[in-house]
Amino acid sequence: MSHTEMEILQPKNWPRPKGFSNGVAAKGRTIFVSGMIGSGPQGKIVSDSFSAQVRQALRNIVEVLAEAKAKPEHIVRMTWYLVDKKEYIAAYKEIGAIYREIIGSHYPAMTAVEVAALIDEQARVEIEVTAVLPD
Repeated sequence: MSHTEMEILQPKNWPRPKGFSNGVAAKGRTIFVSGMIGSGPQGKIVSDSFSAQVRQALRNIVEVLAEAKAKPEHIVRMTWYLVDKKEYIAAYKEIGAIYREIIGSHYPAMTAVEVAALIDEQARVEIEVTAVLPD
């Protein structure tokens, strides 16, 4: 997506965030991806490992986006639902590498929220995205 179709919103006097954007303005076809967890094609959680679940959830997101002919760089918003924020923080470095491997060096507006539980009791993380595909 070109910079004319997606604009990163970064106030001049704010420090640049690491790993996300403060805001994104985009124009085109909007794609909403439901919360993805670390379940494989058979619908079962791939691992108890937080990082492995992140990897699978991101792969699932990319696969759903592909159904709309969209790519990771079309993501404008990402929300992470975490069962344990300490587990997330402890895995920053590893999940950062996984994120760059699957999504690339594209950092949309992003929020992470600790929740009491997810619907699938084995899930440690659930990630939902909004993407905008240029017209």
